[in-house]
Amino acid sequence: MTSDTPRNAQPDEQGPSTARELFAGLSRATPIVVGYVPVGLAFGVLAQKAGLSPLNTMLMSLLVYAGASQFIAVSLFAVDAPAWSVIVTTLVVNLRHMLMSAALSPFLKRWHPAELAAFAFQLTDETFAVHSQGLSSGAIRKASAFAIHVTAQASWVLGTWLGMVTGQRITDVKPLALDYALPSLFVALLVLQIRDRVQALVALLTGIMAVGLLLAGMERWGVIAATLVGATIGVGVERWIKVQSPGP
Repeated sequence: MTSDTPRNAQPDEQGPSTARELFAGLSRATPIVVGYVPVGLAFGVLAQKAGLSPLNTMLMSLLVYAGASQFIAVSLFAVDAPAWSVIVTTLVVNLRHMLMSAALSPFLKRWHPAELAAFAFQLTDETFAVHSQGLSSGAIRKASAFAIHVTAQASWVLGTWLGMVTGQRITDVKPLALDYALPSLFVALLVLQIRDRVQALVALLTGIMAVGLLLAGMERWGVIAATLVGATIGVGVERWIKVQSPGP
């Protein structure tokens, strides 16, 4: 009798913990939702203007789920670009996901392959920004990580659906400044990640490099190149500081 009591009580003890983790994930996803709904709406409107059917538009947000690639694909569809051009272009744009997955992989070593596959499918720039700090510090666990992902994609799909519904009445999304929602979301997530002067200086330097490369005509690879250089500088500076700091 005494040995059965803790065993029976274990699910009740784990239940609230899992519920708290899910709620924490929902809370962490709130800034992403604020940005994804209007950007998804803009995508839904542009997809309708490009001639995509409602089914194909929704399938892109459900199966592709890559904001930048979806916008690029829609613009290529609008000019009747060949299929291989759409595939190659979106592949190049999504290569950055390999870097993001590699950065998070050390914290996911105990996950099941099926869980890793599901996690990788829903990994985006915004969720990566949230996970990069939460997973390394232990603040984000498996349940909250998936809650962040599901909430983020649900908001993106909702925004896409709203864009399809209102697409017939909106002739131009630029006056609404919906295209600024995604950059502003990135800025907010970046500010939340900064913890010290080194990170602030690296972020500022990387931003200056990205803008400079864009002005120099490096439109597609500028952000990736600036990110790699900025991250390399940041790691080098942090290691130099550790070497210079006296031991305990």
